[in-house]
Amino acid sequence: MITMDFATQADIPALCGLLDLLFTQEAEFQPDRDAQQRGLAAIIGNPAVGHILVARQDHAVVGMANLLYTVSTALGGKVALLEDMVMAPQVRGQGMGQQLLGAAIRHAQEQGCLRITLLTDTGNHVAQAFYKSMGFAASGMLPMRLMLPE
Repeated sequence: MITMDFATQADIPALCGLLDLLFTQEAEFQPDRDAQQRGLAAIIGNPAVGHILVARQDHAVVGMANLLYTVSTALGGKVALLEDMVMAPQVRGQGMGQQLLGAAIRHAQEQGCLRITLLTDTGNHVAQAFYKSMGFAASGMLPMRLMLPE
């Protein structure tokens, strides 16, 4: 049985496992359990920051979509960043990712968001095709980062 709901503190170990998968395939990131646990707890503990939607198969977490909220001055309202989206390998290709992202999109709309932005690796053509199939379009904007020391 497949269900979609919000992550809880008890889900953090399973979410870290999914993030390990995601970060080992992304060019800019490496898994860091302590950082992941802190970040997940900060989101789960403060819904004004964002929400983490999870896909569960027989009560086990098999996917996550992480929405973070901010305000766009260009749009004059609330927008979301799809920070993390990952499905466990054993459920990929079964339509659960579409269900989870669809739930995340509906949730962002319910939260009053006017746009969802995401980043994906330039070489990850499978992810890009997936997001395009869900209505996302490439942007002419170039993402740039400045890492700040802790």
